[in-house]
Amino acid sequence: MNVERLVLAAPRGYCAGVDRAVETVERALGAFGAPVYVRKQIVHNLHVVRDLESKGAVFVDELAEVPEGAVAILSAHGVAPEVHAEGRERNLRVIDATCPLVTKVHIEAKRFAAGGAHIVLIGHEGHEEVIGTMGEAPASITLIGTPEDARTVSLPASDRIAYLSQTTLSVDETNDVIDVLRERFPSIEGPPQDDICYATQNRQTAVKAIASASDVVLVVGSQNSSNSKRLVEVAEASGARGYLIDDETEIDEAWLAAARTVGITSGASAPEWLVDRVVAWFAARGVNTVDEVRAVDEDVHFALPRELS
Repeated sequence: MNVERLVLAAPRGYCAGVDRAVETVERALGAFGAPVYVRKQIVHNLHVVRDLESKGAVFVDELAEVPEGAVAILSAHGVAPEVHAEGRERNLRVIDATCPLVTKVHIEAKRFAAGGAHIVLIGHEGHEEVIGTMGEAPASITLIGTPEDARTVSLPASDRIAYLSQTTLSVDETNDVIDVLRERFPSIEGPPQDDICYATQNRQTAVKAIASASDVVLVVGSQNSSNSKRLVEVAEASGARGYLIDDETEIDEAWLAAARTVGITSGASAPEWLVDRVVAWFAARGVNTVDEVRAVDEDVHFALPRELS
Protein backbone atom coordinates (compact mmCIF):
# COMPACT_ATOMS: atom_id res chain seq x y z
CA MET A 1 0.00 0.00 0.00
CA ASN A 2 1.37 3.39 -1.03
CA VAL A 3 -1.04 5.73 0.71
CA GLU A 4 0.79 8.75 2.12
CA ARG A 5 -1.99 11.08 3.29
CA LEU A 6 -5.55 11.11 4.57
CA VAL A 7 -7.91 14.02 3.99
CA LEU A 8 -10.96 14.25 6.23
CA ALA A 9 -14.05 16.07 4.98
CA ALA A 10 -15.75 18.50 7.32
CA PRO A 11 -18.55 18.59 8.12
CA ARG A 12 -19.18 14.85 8.22
CA GLY A 13 -21.10 12.38 10.35
CA TYR A 14 -24.04 13.03 12.62
CA CYS A 15 -26.49 15.73 11.65
CA ALA A 16 -28.75 17.44 14.16
CA GLY A 17 -31.70 15.20 13.30
CA VAL A 18 -29.73 11.99 13.82
CA ASP A 19 -28.16 13.29 17.02
CA ARG A 20 -31.67 14.14 18.29
CA ALA A 21 -33.05 10.72 17.34
CA VAL A 22 -30.25 8.73 18.99
CA GLU A 23 -30.43 10.88 22.13
CA THR A 24 -34.20 10.38 22.17
CA VAL A 25 -33.74 6.61 22.50
CA GLU A 26 -31.02 6.98 25.15
CA ARG A 27 -33.07 9.49 27.16
CA ALA A 28 -36.17 7.29 26.92
CA LEU A 29 -34.21 4.31 28.25
CA GLY A 30 -33.06 6.47 31.16
CA ALA A 31 -36.54 7.84 31.85
CA PHE A 32 -38.67 4.72 31.40
CA GLY A 33 -36.20 1.84 31.69
CA ALA A 34 -35.65 -1.03 29.28
CA PRO A 35 -37.12 -2.22 27.09
CA VAL A 36 -37.98 0.73 24.90
CA TYR A 37 -39.35 -0.24 21.50
CA VAL A 38 -38.27 1.50 18.29
CA ARG A 39 -40.20 1.19 15.04
CA LYS A 40 -37.70 0.54 12.20
CA GLN A 41 -34.05 1.52 12.55
CA ILE A 42 -33.92 4.78 14.50
CA VAL A 43 -31.33 5.93 11.94
CA HIS A 44 -29.85 4.00 9.04
CA ASN A 45 -26.64 2.78 10.65
CA LEU A 46 -25.93 -0.78 11.70
CA HIS A 47 -23.47 0.14 14.46
CA VAL A 48 -25.82 2.69 16.04
CA VAL A 49 -28.64 0.15 16.10
CA ARG A 50 -26.44 -2.52 17.69
CA ASP A 51 -25.20 -0.05 20.32
CA LEU A 52 -28.74 0.94 21.28
CA GLU A 53 -29.80 -2.71 21.37
CA SER A 54 -27.04 -3.37 23.88
CA LYS A 55 -28.55 -0.63 26.09
CA GLY A 56 -32.05 -2.08 26.01
CA ALA A 57 -33.71 -0.81 22.84
CA VAL A 58 -35.82 -3.33 20.92
CA PHE A 59 -36.22 -2.67 17.21
CA VAL A 60 -39.42 -3.81 15.50
CA ASP A 61 -40.80 -3.50 11.99
CA GLU A 62 -44.30 -2.44 13.00
CA LEU A 63 -46.12 -1.15 16.09
CA ALA A 64 -48.18 -4.36 16.13
CA GLU A 65 -45.08 -6.03 17.62
CA VAL A 66 -44.99 -3.63 20.60
CA PRO A 67 -46.77 -4.74 23.80
CA GLU A 68 -49.83 -2.65 24.57
CA GLY A 69 -49.04 0.32 26.79
CA ALA A 70 -45.27 0.18 26.16
CA VAL A 71 -42.99 3.02 25.07
CA ALA A 72 -42.63 3.16 21.28
CA ILE A 73 -40.27 5.52 19.46
CA LEU A 74 -40.77 6.46 15.82
CA SER A 75 -37.61 6.72 13.72
CA ALA A 76 -36.03 9.88 12.34
CA HIS A 77 -37.40 9.16 8.86
CA GLY A 78 -41.04 9.99 9.62
CA VAL A 79 -44.21 7.90 9.33
CA ALA A 80 -47.60 8.06 7.67
CA PRO A 81 -50.58 9.29 9.76
CA GLU A 82 -51.98 5.77 10.14
CA VAL A 83 -48.92 4.79 12.20
CA HIS A 84 -49.75 7.51 14.74
CA ALA A 85 -53.36 6.32 14.72
CA GLU A 86 -52.25 2.74 15.40
CA GLY A 87 -50.17 3.94 18.35
CA ARG A 88 -53.22 5.65 19.88
CA GLU A 89 -55.43 2.61 19.27
CA ARG A 90 -52.96 0.31 21.02
CA ASN A 91 -52.50 2.69 23.95
CA LEU A 92 -48.77 3.02 23.32
CA ARG A 93 -46.66 5.79 24.80
CA VAL A 94 -45.44 7.06 21.43
CA ILE A 95 -42.42 9.36 21.21
CA ASP A 96 -41.88 10.81 17.74
CA ALA A 97 -38.19 11.17 16.83
CA THR A 98 -38.92 12.32 13.26
CA CYS A 99 -36.32 14.82 12.08
CA PRO A 100 -37.88 18.31 12.09
CA LEU A 101 -36.73 18.77 8.49
CA VAL A 102 -38.70 15.68 7.46
CA THR A 103 -41.69 16.98 9.41
CA LYS A 104 -41.39 20.17 7.34
CA VAL A 105 -41.84 18.14 4.14
CA HIS A 106 -44.91 16.40 5.63
CA ILE A 107 -46.43 19.77 6.44
CA GLU A 108 -45.74 21.01 2.92
CA ALA A 109 -47.36 17.89 1.44
CA LYS A 110 -50.51 18.42 3.50
CA ARG A 111 -50.61 22.12 2.61
CA PHE A 112 -50.23 21.58 -1.13
CA ALA A 113 -52.78 18.76 -1.15
CA ALA A 114 -55.29 20.78 0.87
CA GLY A 115 -54.93 23.56 -1.71
CA GLY A 116 -55.83 21.23 -4.53
CA ALA A 117 -52.34 20.73 -5.93
CA HIS A 118 -51.03 17.47 -7.28
CA ILE A 119 -47.56 16.82 -5.84
CA VAL A 120 -44.57 15.35 -7.64
CA LEU A 121 -42.37 13.83 -4.94
CA ILE A 122 -38.74 13.35 -5.95
CA GLY A 123 -37.34 10.39 -4.04
CA HIS A 124 -36.45 6.72 -3.91
CA GLU A 125 -39.28 4.21 -3.97
CA GLY A 126 -39.46 2.14 -0.79
CA HIS A 127 -37.38 4.51 1.35
CA GLU A 128 -38.99 5.00 4.76
CA GLU A 129 -39.01 8.77 4.43
CA VAL A 130 -40.81 8.57 1.08
CA ILE A 131 -43.38 6.11 2.45
CA GLY A 132 -44.12 8.45 5.34
CA THR A 133 -44.43 11.55 3.15
CA MET A 134 -46.67 9.83 0.61
CA GLY A 135 -48.89 8.68 3.46
CA GLU A 136 -49.84 12.30 4.18
CA ALA A 137 -51.74 12.62 0.88
CA PRO A 138 -51.54 9.37 -1.09
CA ALA A 139 -54.15 10.36 -3.68
CA SER A 140 -52.33 13.62 -4.43
CA ILE A 141 -48.70 12.44 -4.79
CA THR A 142 -46.81 10.92 -7.71
CA LEU A 143 -43.29 9.61 -6.99
CA ILE A 144 -40.44 10.07 -9.47
CA GLY A 145 -36.71 9.52 -9.08
CA THR A 146 -34.78 10.67 -12.13
CA PRO A 147 -34.73 13.32 -14.87
CA GLU A 148 -35.98 10.59 -17.22
CA ASP A 149 -38.97 10.04 -14.93
CA ALA A 150 -39.62 13.79 -14.99
CA ARG A 151 -39.64 13.81 -18.80
CA THR A 152 -42.24 11.05 -19.04
CA VAL A 153 -44.39 11.33 -15.91
CA SER A 154 -48.10 11.67 -16.61
CA LEU A 155 -49.93 13.83 -14.10
CA PRO A 156 -53.66 14.25 -13.47
CA ALA A 157 -55.29 17.33 -14.91
CA SER A 158 -54.95 19.97 -12.23
CA ASP A 159 -54.78 23.73 -11.98
CA ARG A 160 -51.87 23.36 -9.57
CA ILE A 161 -48.79 21.15 -9.64
CA ALA A 162 -46.14 21.22 -6.94
CA TYR A 163 -42.94 19.35 -6.20
CA LEU A 164 -41.28 18.18 -3.00
CA SER A 165 -38.23 16.02 -2.43
CA GLN A 166 -36.78 13.46 -0.07
CA THR A 167 -34.34 15.24 2.25
CA THR A 168 -31.33 12.99 1.62
CA LEU A 169 -30.94 13.14 -2.16
CA SER A 170 -28.06 14.35 -4.29
CA VAL A 171 -28.37 18.11 -4.57
CA ASP A 172 -27.13 18.21 -8.16
CA GLU A 173 -29.30 15.32 -9.39
CA THR A 174 -32.39 16.70 -7.67
CA ASN A 175 -31.82 20.07 -9.33
CA ASP A 176 -31.62 18.26 -12.69
CA VAL A 177 -35.02 16.69 -12.01
CA ILE A 178 -36.51 20.02 -10.97
CA ASP A 179 -35.16 21.68 -14.13
CA VAL A 180 -36.99 19.13 -16.28
CA LEU A 181 -40.20 19.56 -14.27
CA ARG A 182 -40.04 23.35 -14.66
CA GLU A 183 -39.50 22.95 -18.39
CA ARG A 184 -42.53 20.69 -18.75
CA PHE A 185 -44.73 22.44 -16.19
CA PRO A 186 -43.75 26.14 -16.12
CA SER A 187 -46.26 26.97 -13.37
CA ILE A 188 -45.10 24.21 -11.02
CA GLU A 189 -44.72 25.34 -7.41
CA GLY A 190 -42.00 24.37 -5.00
CA PRO A 191 -41.50 24.59 -1.25
CA PRO A 192 -40.50 27.96 0.25
CA GLN A 193 -37.09 26.45 1.05
CA ASP A 194 -35.28 23.47 -0.45
CA ASP A 195 -36.35 20.14 1.04
CA ILE A 196 -32.86 18.62 0.84
CA CYS A 197 -31.58 19.11 4.34
CA TYR A 198 -28.70 21.38 5.30
CA ALA A 199 -26.60 18.42 6.44
CA THR A 200 -27.01 16.53 3.17
CA GLN A 201 -26.00 19.62 1.22
CA ASN A 202 -23.07 20.41 3.50
CA ARG A 203 -21.67 16.88 3.42
CA GLN A 204 -21.90 16.79 -0.36
CA THR A 205 -20.13 20.15 -0.58
CA ALA A 206 -17.39 18.83 1.72
CA VAL A 207 -16.92 15.67 -0.36
CA LYS A 208 -16.51 17.76 -3.50
CA ALA A 209 -13.82 19.74 -1.66
CA ILE A 210 -11.74 16.64 -0.87
CA ALA A 211 -12.47 14.47 -3.91
CA SER A 212 -10.46 16.62 -6.31
CA ALA A 213 -7.36 16.05 -4.15
CA SER A 214 -8.02 12.35 -3.45
CA ASP A 215 -7.43 9.20 -5.45
CA VAL A 216 -9.98 7.29 -3.39
CA VAL A 217 -12.78 8.49 -1.11
CA LEU A 218 -14.08 6.20 1.63
CA VAL A 219 -17.57 6.99 2.90
CA VAL A 220 -18.39 5.53 6.31
CA GLY A 221 -22.05 4.59 6.34
CA SER A 222 -24.46 1.68 6.00
CA GLN A 223 -25.85 0.30 2.76
CA ASN A 224 -29.39 1.44 3.60
CA SER A 225 -28.27 5.03 4.25
CA SER A 226 -29.48 7.15 1.33
CA ASN A 227 -27.33 10.16 2.16
CA SER A 228 -24.21 7.97 2.50
CA LYS A 229 -24.78 6.43 -0.93
CA ARG A 230 -25.18 9.90 -2.40
CA LEU A 231 -21.78 10.87 -0.94
CA VAL A 232 -20.16 8.02 -2.87
CA GLU A 233 -21.86 9.21 -6.05
CA VAL A 234 -20.75 12.80 -5.48
CA ALA A 235 -17.16 11.68 -4.86
CA GLU A 236 -17.14 9.70 -8.10
CA ALA A 237 -18.71 12.55 -10.06
CA SER A 238 -15.90 14.76 -8.70
CA GLY A 239 -13.16 12.51 -10.06
CA ALA A 240 -12.31 10.10 -7.23
CA ARG A 241 -13.05 6.43 -6.81
CA GLY A 242 -15.64 6.11 -4.06
CA TYR A 243 -16.46 3.22 -1.72
CA LEU A 244 -19.11 2.83 0.98
CA ILE A 245 -18.00 0.99 4.12
CA ASP A 246 -19.71 0.25 7.42
CA ASP A 247 -16.36 0.27 9.22
CA GLU A 248 -12.64 -0.35 8.75
CA THR A 249 -13.09 -4.13 8.45
CA GLU A 250 -14.64 -3.62 5.01
CA ILE A 251 -11.66 -1.77 3.50
CA ASP A 252 -10.19 -3.72 0.59
CA GLU A 253 -6.49 -2.94 0.21
CA ALA A 254 -6.83 -3.59 -3.52
CA TRP A 255 -8.81 -0.33 -3.74
CA LEU A 256 -5.73 1.51 -2.49
CA ALA A 257 -3.05 -0.07 -4.66
CA ALA A 258 -2.45 3.03 -6.78
CA ALA A 259 -3.63 5.61 -4.25
CA ARG A 260 -1.44 8.25 -2.62
CA THR A 261 -4.18 10.34 -1.00
CA VAL A 262 -7.36 8.91 0.53
CA GLY A 263 -10.32 11.07 1.41
CA ILE A 264 -12.58 10.05 4.27
CA THR A 265 -16.06 11.21 5.16
CA SER A 266 -19.13 9.76 6.84
CA GLY A 267 -22.86 9.86 6.27
CA ALA A 268 -25.20 11.81 8.50
CA SER A 269 -26.12 8.70 10.48
CA ALA A 270 -22.56 7.48 11.13
CA PRO A 271 -20.94 8.26 14.51
CA GLU A 272 -17.49 9.86 14.60
CA TRP A 273 -15.92 6.92 16.41
CA LEU A 274 -16.31 4.88 13.22
CA VAL A 275 -14.23 7.48 11.36
CA ASP A 276 -11.65 7.28 14.17
CA ARG A 277 -11.43 3.52 13.60
CA VAL A 278 -10.82 4.02 9.88
CA VAL A 279 -8.07 6.56 10.59
CA ALA A 280 -6.53 4.12 13.11
CA TRP A 281 -6.59 1.37 10.45
CA PHE A 282 -4.41 3.56 8.21
CA ALA A 283 -2.18 4.61 11.12
CA ALA A 284 -1.46 0.95 11.84
CA ARG A 285 -0.17 0.73 8.27
CA GLY A 286 2.12 3.74 8.60
CA VAL A 287 -0.14 6.54 7.33
CA ASN A 288 0.23 9.35 9.86
CA THR A 289 -0.43 12.49 7.80
CA VAL A 290 -4.04 13.48 8.38
CA ASP A 291 -5.48 16.80 7.22
CA GLU A 292 -9.02 18.10 7.58
CA VAL A 293 -10.67 20.26 4.93
CA ARG A 294 -13.60 22.27 6.28
CA ALA A 295 -15.95 23.34 3.53
CA VAL A 296 -18.81 24.67 5.66
CA ASP A 297 -19.29 25.71 9.27
CA GLU A 298 -22.22 23.89 10.82
CA ASP A 299 -23.95 24.66 14.10
CA VAL A 300 -27.50 23.30 14.10
CA HIS A 301 -29.30 21.75 17.06
CA PHE A 302 -32.85 20.46 17.47
CA ALA A 303 -34.76 20.22 20.76
CA LEU A 304 -35.72 16.76 21.99
CA PRO A 305 -39.34 15.61 21.72
CA ARG A 306 -41.47 17.30 24.37
CA GLU A 307 -41.91 14.01 26.29
CA LEU A 308 -38.18 14.11 27.09
CA SER A 309 -37.47 17.83 27.26
